[in-house]
Amino acid sequence: MGGRVFLAFGVWLTLLGAETQDSGDCARWCPENSSCVSATACRCNPGFSSSSEIFTSPTEICDDINECESPSKVSCGKFSDCRNTEGSYHCVCNPGYELVSGAKTFKNESENTCQDVDECQLNPRLCKSYGTCVNTLGSYTCQCLPGFKFKPEDPKLCTDVDECSSSLHQCDSSTVCFNTVGSYTCRCRPGWEPKHGNQKNQKDTVCEEMNLPTWTPAPGVHSQTLSQFFNKSRTWAETSKTSSAKVTIQSILKGLDELLEAPGDLETLPRFQQHCVATHLLDGLEDVLRGLSKNLSVGLLNFRYPAGTELSLEVQKQVDGNVTLRQNQATMQLDWNLAQKSGDPGPSVVGLVSIPGMGKLLAEVPLVSEPEKRVVLNETHQGLLPILLSDVISAFLSNSDTQNLSSPVTFTFSHRSVIPRRKVLCVYWEHGQNGCGHWATTGCSTMGTRDTSTICRCTHLSSFAVLMAPYDVQEENPVLTVITYMGLSLSLLCLLLAALTFLLCKAIQNTSTSLHLQLSLCLFLAHLLFLVAIDRTEHEVLCAIIAGALHYLYLAAFTWMLLEALYLFLTARNLMVVNYSSINRFTKKLMFPVGYGVPAVIVAISAASRPHLYGTPSRCWLQPEKGFIWGFLGPACAIFSVNLALLLVTLWILKNRLSSVNNEVSTLQNTRMLAFKATAQLFILGCTWCLGILQVGPAARVMAYLFTIINSLQGVFIFLVYCLLSQQVREQYRKWSKGFRKLRTESEMHTLSSSAKADTSKPSTVFKTMVLNWEQFNPYGTFDYVWGFHCCC
Repeated sequence: MGGRVFLAFGVWLTLLGAETQDSGDCARWCPENSSCVSATACRCNPGFSSSSEIFTSPTEICDDINECESPSKVSCGKFSDCRNTEGSYHCVCNPGYELVSGAKTFKNESENTCQDVDECQLNPRLCKSYGTCVNTLGSYTCQCLPGFKFKPEDPKLCTDVDECSSSLHQCDSSTVCFNTVGSYTCRCRPGWEPKHGNQKNQKDTVCEEMNLPTWTPAPGVHSQTLSQFFNKSRTWAETSKTSSAKVTIQSILKGLDELLEAPGDLETLPRFQQHCVATHLLDGLEDVLRGLSKNLSVGLLNFRYPAGTELSLEVQKQVDGNVTLRQNQATMQLDWNLAQKSGDPGPSVVGLVSIPGMGKLLAEVPLVSEPEKRVVLNETHQGLLPILLSDVISAFLSNSDTQNLSSPVTFTFSHRSVIPRRKVLCVYWEHGQNGCGHWATTGCSTMGTRDTSTICRCTHLSSFAVLMAPYDVQEENPVLTVITYMGLSLSLLCLLLAALTFLLCKAIQNTSTSLHLQLSLCLFLAHLLFLVAIDRTEHEVLCAIIAGALHYLYLAAFTWMLLEALYLFLTARNLMVVNYSSINRFTKKLMFPVGYGVPAVIVAISAASRPHLYGTPSRCWLQPEKGFIWGFLGPACAIFSVNLALLLVTLWILKNRLSSVNNEVSTLQNTRMLAFKATAQLFILGCTWCLGILQVGPAARVMAYLFTIINSLQGVFIFLVYCLLSQQVREQYRKWSKGFRKLRTESEMHTLSSSAKADTSKPSTVFKTMVLNWEQFNPYGTFDYVWGFHCCC
């Protein structure tokens, strides 16, 4: 009884003491995870619970509420799970899922939802080679590609299924199954070929026995040796049904090589019959090789036999780019696309056969040109036939349509040495209507010839060879040759005199004269080297050096012509403004670096890129192959086009400005002199070189004569315009003729020249000033009458 009273008394004292405390003191005795609700009472925080909602005892405990415990009042939704935390909870997506919003946690399914993660897209390499990743809800699986299966030791690694050994293929009995990675193919058995409508290497291929083309002797030809050869060909046709295509090809080529090494009675046949035999042999060989090569495996084959017969053959699947077949005496280069027949998915075949022994049957064969169908021989050499220089070669493709190729085929022949001044021709064997044949050149062009090699380019395929004319050929027009040498010789003399004049005549030395001098020197050296060394083709290296020097000198000459035209234009444009000193400074700074530097850069680039194209078999000049000749034609065409434009603009400026100043000059005289001056400048500035481009069509011969005459005399025009028709130069010539001791100083010469001009003409004051300025910077003599409307004659 006393104890209870004491306990009640203690509680009463405690409550009494609590009433005297504020709410801040309550927090000191509230248990963990609770908070004060009054000065004497506490409550558990959200997410926690106790025996009573509000308690006053500091010994009370607030326990965590497990919201996820079943039965749960929390709904996280599909593909998610509830996770309890101390005082709270959160929802998380199951493995393989993620929240739509990108957040990591949520409280309720209305707040967010979980969606499947595409592991295959996030990591494409989840499955190993030959396997594909397939996404599933919350995970993924690996599946092997068709033709593969999982390895037992690694469920993610796929390996090839051998359909052929496991009898899982569906090949026809006429074919043989060949396993490939992930699949298989059905190929015809040896001696068989796909039926019409069934393509080779397809799973539904059906084959039939292959019949080789039947070789038969040419009609009317009786030869025991030839009969024996064709009997053997029948045996090869039979054995091809049981042997591989490679073995059959070797047998055929060996038999042909033996036949041509020992022709026997074939050599006693008349020539026209030998030509017919050669035609039948070449046709039959091409058909047989094309048919057999379709059954060869992908790769390169080379066979060579004692008599020199050689086969190079390459089989490839559909590829792009070029293919080159090389042999001892010939090389062939063509585009792979030519070998592939449209719509044929099979492999492509390219073959080249060299048959040197065929030359025994093709002796004394005429060369026929198209379309006249006549023998190509000079009238003074009737009865002479071309000489066979090279081996006879045959080219064939898996595509039998080779008469009009979309791109040309290039052949390089090695042959016997060419006799100097003999014409070399690339020819092919054309079948005649009588079953025989002849050499022809249609569709074939000779790209270049050295002493022991020739490059040919043809737009069709057949049998080819290189022929040499049996007599010396004069390729050039003799009249043009004479005109060239006479014109250049005369130009050399005139250029030499002009250069000496520009150097020694002090009265005319200025920027304009410097331009004339450099142009004259470049043309002089170029013409001299052309006359002396253009035909020095005996040594290839020396010829290449000569070609490079000519390339540089003629480009330098054209560059100085451009500077001439530019200076003429600048002077005309500034004729009414006294600012010639700035023009002179500008010209002096640039003319030598441009005049000699630009050609040097062009030649250096050309020589570095294709040095072997300097020098042709007949001339020490640039070869036209691969557009190399445009290393000269391009800059030349650009320069004379610019010069022509500058000249026309200059004429227009001078005519408008000067005619308005001096109205005393008659219109008729103005027009005549302007036309004469313009014509002379056309020759000097190289604009007439455009005639070389016009040498096409019916007018080609006329243009060739005009081009040769006018351009070979360019040095004559320079001497005529800049020296003979210049009053100052003529006066200097008179003084030199009287004696060099009476030469006057440059200032005295200028004074005399000015006074002489003042006596012969009386223009207005303004016009006198313009003429004086023009005369100082453009002393063109008589032709200054037009440019300055002042006659110095």
